Amino acid sequence: MTENSSDTSRVAGQISVIIPAYNQEPYITDALDSLSAQQLGKFTLEVIVVNDASTDLTATLVSEYAEHFPELKLITHPVNRGVSAARNSGLAEATGQYIAFLDPDDWFAKDHLARLAQDLEELDVAFVRCDHVQVKGAARQIHRAPQAQRHVARDPRNDILPVDASSMIDYPFPPTGLFRHDVLPAPWFDESLHTCEDRLWMWQLFLSGQRYAVVGEPGFFYRRGNSDSLTQVFDERQLHFVRAYSKIVSLVFADPASEDFLPKALRQFFAVSCHHLNRSKQFAPAMAARLRQEITEALAAMPQQHLARALHQLDGRRRAMLLSLHKPTVGKVRS
Repeated sequence: MTENSSDTSRVAGQISVIIPAYNQEPYITDALDSLSAQQLGKFTLEVIVVNDASTDLTATLVSEYAEHFPELKLITHPVNRGVSAARNSGLAEATGQYIAFLDPDDWFAKDHLARLAQDLEELDVAFVRCDHVQVKGAARQIHRAPQAQRHVARDPRNDILPVDASSMIDYPFPPTGLFRHDVLPAPWFDESLHTCEDRLWMWQLFLSGQRYAVVGEPGFFYRRGNSDSLTQVFDERQLHFVRAYSKIVSLVFADPASEDFLPKALRQFFAVSCHHLNRSKQFAPAMAARLRQEITEALAAMPQQHLARALHQLDGRRRAMLLSLHKPTVGKVRS
């Protein structure tokens, strides 16, 4: 992946919306309908759908929206490459000054994109993050981004902590925001990851120190509980979180503020690991064994002094679960 072009080479005021799509025939029209209904004001819209080798009518349905979007691009991968590669293909084709991500089974409120773009320009920040609405059947529930200070420019590095409470680094969803194209961390999304790619990407973005703001615009609707969602599928892609967090820990360890930020990265890894270990009875035996082995190897490869301290600060149940897979190689950590 080449470095991103400067913002001056892009279409001013244009919002490029990138939709990665694999076999989304039941839902893709909902996403596209929400984009065709956008009230953009002074802004313009470019829609980029990356068809990741779908075998259903996804591509056909997208093509039928050509008359709705003067700037519609349909990119097709000949083989399925995953969400990271699909987003990267969209980013490479995007000509807009601003980037929004939308998953094909979700949608935006009709004024959402214009409000985000207006906030981004008025606050003169590199990106904005927002709340979202979780949709499960007929139920709707607003989920707030974990930052109380709204519509104020902030250093994202200041919003990585605290360690033991939810912070903005624990809110990794790319669709909950709008980004200037030129600030997105290169090489964009890690194509070796088929899950947790958003967590690595968000760490890269927040460590960059580019000013951002949290705004009160809950106009993104996230459909929860689809049977084909990766959170509902038990295959080897689920294990990519181990690889993702190994990369996150290495990234944070190289940062000048690693002493401050490593406990947060490790605590996230512990939480995700324990979540998967708790549900490992739903996995095939070979996959469950591989899960335990990969966590064991990752723990052994992480900075042991920091790891021991972070494990010591865990609650007893999760600490025991992880210590069953890892024997610390440093001395006893004092409180």
